[in-house]
Amino acid sequence: MAKRDYYEILGLSKGASADEIKKAYRKTAIKFHPDKNPDDPTAEDKFKEAAEAYEILSNPEKKQRYDQFGHQGVGGARGFGGGGMNMDDIFSQFGDIFGGGGGGGSPFDSFFGGGGGRSRQKKGTNLRIKLKMTLEDIANGVEKKIKVNRLITAEGVTFKSCSSCGGSGQVRKAVNTMLGQMVTASTCPTCNGAGKTIDHKPPGVDNSGLIYQEEILPVKIPPGVVDGMQLSMTGKGNEAPGGGIPGDLLIVVEEIEDPILKRDGNNIIYELYLSFVDATIGTSVEVPTIDGKVKIKIDSGTQSGKVLRLRGKGIRDINGYGKGDQLVSVNIWTPKHLTKDEKNMLESLRDSENFIPSPGSKEKGFFAKMKDYIMD
Repeated sequence: MAKRDYYEILGLSKGASADEIKKAYRKTAIKFHPDKNPDDPTAEDKFKEAAEAYEILSNPEKKQRYDQFGHQGVGGARGFGGGGMNMDDIFSQFGDIFGGGGGGGSPFDSFFGGGGGRSRQKKGTNLRIKLKMTLEDIANGVEKKIKVNRLITAEGVTFKSCSSCGGSGQVRKAVNTMLGQMVTASTCPTCNGAGKTIDHKPPGVDNSGLIYQEEILPVKIPPGVVDGMQLSMTGKGNEAPGGGIPGDLLIVVEEIEDPILKRDGNNIIYELYLSFVDATIGTSVEVPTIDGKVKIKIDSGTQSGKVLRLRGKGIRDINGYGKGDQLVSVNIWTPKHLTKDEKNMLESLRDSENFIPSPGSKEKGFFAKMKDYIMD
């Protein structure tokens, strides 16, 4: 199913300010919060959809990529609505918007007067690494092994329920108002929201019970990623003290510029230089593509600036909408130095009718060619 427009989800226009985006998300999230809509099975999906939209639009860099490229530009960001993000993740990420502090407990307790509330586990911190990729890697997809130093619970560490919060990770306070009882929740200062404290730890382990461990992780990168795109490996970040939810490993794609082939979205551009003789008489030449060399025919009378299109020789769209093309831009190479005989030969052709420029109505200028390229 195609993703909905993020601005549409939050009821915003593209020119919305950061404050307007935050207010719109808060309003939408409250409207579709599952606790408020127990009889609506679609409420949680809409709640997650709003969280995904806010994560992109609240980040200036991601918002710029989304405005320019749409979902393709942020295709691997998080995927809240696709099941990769649960309710705990969302509250951990955006708890400050609702005044919940990101600790245990639902920040919506204060809205709905829920005295019991459901306990939420504390989440570990995310890790972020850059992954360099060649044009060939991006075009075909690749599986790489990456080295990560992440915090994990040390062997031999045991925990017990926090005596201050009873294991909930939060302390609650009920206040009677003229509108009824309002319940507020804040992170437990004793366990910092984990709901547990260390019962036993081996020598050399700090009060968090975590140690660094190096891991080699296989990661599969799909074809069509773009420079700056962020992919997520759920649960491969730092673990949380007390056995909470592990953070995520965020992989930022860094595209290595190819010295020969240039990328333009899903299309590949190659600059082909032809001699005056080959362009005039016609020939066949080999050109490089991301799949290897292919031979193409050059018609006689080919003009400089002509663009040849090799359909399907570009990059596969990350959202599965087919492949781009390779555009071969023809440039006629003019010699900078001539021998005496070469110069005399060309001088003899100077006044030949065939060598006098005479562009007809069929000859397209630069702007017409660009229009054809964009519209095709």
